[in-house]
Amino acid sequence: MHDLAQNIMDNLIPFFDLFILALNIFSIIVLIWGVIMAGIDFLKSECLDRNRIVMARQNNFIKSFLGSYILLSLEILIAADIIESIIKPTFQDILKLAILVVIRTVISYFLHKEIEDALKDKENELDEKKTS
Repeated sequence: MHDLAQNIMDNLIPFFDLFILALNIFSIIVLIWGVIMAGIDFLKSECLDRNRIVMARQNNFIKSFLGSYILLSLEILIAADIIESIIKPTFQDILKLAILVVIRTVISYFLHKEIEDALKDKENELDEKKTS
């Protein structure tokens, strides 16, 4: 029975390797897409003739928008690393995964906080416009 399970796992490893590669590529695509979209929004914002306070708020919103794409990309990378450590469970891979998860979790936490702050600023800005 053990040989059957090992044989099945050996046959599935190339599929999982391709899947991990696809997840890594997808996370890069998500990140690049976010940078492009944020860049377009930034250029549009800069072309409009507004006061600096409004532009600073808009830039914070754009930064948060980009941060959401960075977060998504990081989460996809974490999923790929988890799958890789499951199919190839060496101590070095597990240690590497643990370090990466801690680093990415810290980055994700602070990016998430920035996104929340920017959304609150945007809501406050909309409330101010409604009351004016």
